[in-house]
Amino acid sequence: MNKKLHVDYGAIHASYWMLYGVTSSFASAFLLHAGYTNGEIGIILAVGNVLAVFLQPLIADFADRTRKISLLGVLQLCTILLMLLEAVLFVFGHKSAALWVVFAMIIAWMTVLHPLINSLSFKLQEAGIHINFGVCRSMGSLFFSIICGILGTLVERHGVGILPAAGEMTLAALLLALFLAGRHFGMAGQGTAKTTVRAAEPAETIETIETIENITLIDFIRDNKVFTLMQLGIAAIYFQNSVLNNFMLQIVESVGGTSEDMGRVFAVMAFLEIPALFFFDRIRRWFCCQTLLKVAAIGFTVKILLIFVAKDITLIYAAHLLQPFSFALFLPAMVAFTDEIMRRGEAVKGQACYTMMITVSSIIASIAGGVLLDTAGAKMMLLVATILTGVGAATVVLLVGRIRQKTDKTQQTAA
Repeated sequence: MNKKLHVDYGAIHASYWMLYGVTSSFASAFLLHAGYTNGEIGIILAVGNVLAVFLQPLIADFADRTRKISLLGVLQLCTILLMLLEAVLFVFGHKSAALWVVFAMIIAWMTVLHPLINSLSFKLQEAGIHINFGVCRSMGSLFFSIICGILGTLVERHGVGILPAAGEMTLAALLLALFLAGRHFGMAGQGTAKTTVRAAEPAETIETIETIENITLIDFIRDNKVFTLMQLGIAAIYFQNSVLNNFMLQIVESVGGTSEDMGRVFAVMAFLEIPALFFFDRIRRWFCCQTLLKVAAIGFTVKILLIFVAKDITLIYAAHLLQPFSFALFLPAMVAFTDEIMRRGEAVKGQACYTMMITVSSIIASIAGGVLLDTAGAKMMLLVATILTGVGAATVVLLVGRIRQKTDKTQQTAA
């Protein structure tokens, strides 16, 4: 059953990141064809992320507190809502207020799914089911690579009309993966596992855990000041990540590339993430999460610097050879690091705080990137991204070592 849940969780990541590839990575291609300018595209993406900033903590808090709907149930409801919104794109394919609103809502709810999917691994582990997050997340990169490679060619040859259909297919795959995970999780005896774990704990510990689960987001931030401050550095780093995801088409076109080149760049980028993600558990045996986060922060900086100085598409491809030492390390290391330092009951909020700061960064990057593209060109946008990434990397390197685990604190409180 554990193997089946590993397959299910890997399938959840695979289908989610295919959805991300269809919706976010090809957003510029779809919206440019619909008649929007770079600045307008930036605003649409920014509004979607603004909505996500408000929705993420609310949904995360609901997922932490509710006993009536499981985390898998929340994910299923969000997926069904996304399927309904995606269906509207078949009707509104040209510039309109309806398309503007619907696309922003799709970006928002897709972003909300991210921390919930990450947190699902913690929920499974609380039930006594070990999940290798890196292996499962590597399936996301593999299928993201495949879908971007295919879509880059299809969009170049047949146009952006295929994107809504591709979005619906990936959402159907996600809903199926969530259904199977729920079924196998139930068969594994979720309730029995939780009862067994909690029955073995002292009553005082159980009381402390339930108290932690009920803390508000404001209390969480107050109790995790250095962690929250480090998120500002992460937000600065992820400015370049958002710029590259949202405006890669414009970047490759500035050096003579096409939408097919964009798809190939994304495919190469995601494919190179797989080894680091797949073998992350082994890498953790040799290096602590703090060290991996420092290495990844520096890797982000070097990568965006190479893209900034690129004169042709070749160096853009070469820059993404650093993907295993930047994003591919940073993501699982941050998820694992958050799990290490947080007390039980804070897991979803910790992931939501991290994802919320990435979302804030994406808001700023979407607006600033679109404006900079229209007024100063791709090079100026990349220069700003390079500077911010350097500042963010320095912040992470300086602060990550100052954050300590709270396990002892929880035990002392319980005692």
